[in-house]
Amino acid sequence: MAVRAFITGISGPVLTDGERAFLRAEQPWGFILFKRNVENPAQVAALAAELRAAVDRPDAPVLIDQEGGRVQRLGPPHWPRYPAGAVFGALYDQLPEKGLRAAWLSSRLIAADLAALGISVDCLPLADVPVAGADAVIGDRAYGTTPEKVATIARAIADGLRDGGILPVLKHIPGHGRATADSHLRLPTVDTPRAELERTDFVAFSQLSDLPMAMTAHVVFSALDAAQPATTSATIIAQVIRGAMNFQGLLMSDDVSMNALNGSIAERTRASLKAGCDVALHCNGKMDEMRAVASEAPVLAGEALRRADRALAARRPSQPFDRDSGRAELDELIAQAGIV
Repeated sequence: MAVRAFITGISGPVLTDGERAFLRAEQPWGFILFKRNVENPAQVAALAAELRAAVDRPDAPVLIDQEGGRVQRLGPPHWPRYPAGAVFGALYDQLPEKGLRAAWLSSRLIAADLAALGISVDCLPLADVPVAGADAVIGDRAYGTTPEKVATIARAIADGLRDGGILPVLKHIPGHGRATADSHLRLPTVDTPRAELERTDFVAFSQLSDLPMAMTAHVVFSALDAAQPATTSATIIAQVIRGAMNFQGLLMSDDVSMNALNGSIAERTRASLKAGCDVALHCNGKMDEMRAVASEAPVLAGEALRRADRALAARRPSQPFDRDSGRAELDELIAQAGIV
């Protein structure tokens, strides 16, 4: 059956009959899980399997945002806490090798958690470079304030995920670090000149352009497109993301239900796909909105389908790893540095 150009959430920890019928009929490319979908390991593993069974595709991607710190959908008592991204940056400042080792260990441990549940994609790493005065929505999720440091740590995190058999998603391309608003709540506008953006914000993403997937930023860059945020800007996607950054992987929108975007859910979906996103992401699990997204999502075809297939083919077998010793080493690195 043909696959459609969207990723969907669902409402709770088990599929309803209506959701199962919707998934079977509409065939989304993938799924995304949130805390509302999580109770315990056995339940999450069963849900991942049920989602794939509903579309009859054993390789259908199941995504989650498992960064550590403030953004961690899996947590105690069934899963451990992981450090926020800024912890790796602080360790890196003390000794780069320790920062990179801690970043790799954390994502490798996360990968082990996810693989055991049948989750195949983590929306990580971030390549956002925050600046003074920016909204705290990125904050301590970032690895540093220079693009070279951010890119280096992000690479270690992506490597840890991939070594554990999990596909990474680079976010929030082409950059959310300067935003002075939380795009979950309203649309941020960045008025920084293009030359400065190219010298700072865009650098880390360019250095990570070989990653298989990326997620857009709901941010207006007035020097590039004063009317549309990156998610719905054909100019930014073509000239910056696909052009200057040379990102050729699967491009997904950030959540089209976020308040940064204008118009109906159908209009937002249509605009993001028309601008050049390969798939639209919808997260809240509300059936009326899910149907609206599906109504605008075409069958994946052409270059979008090729990018989607290449992204899934980039998943590597998990490499041998001792989780207990890995966790002990991560905790020791953090303890030695005196970082809480």
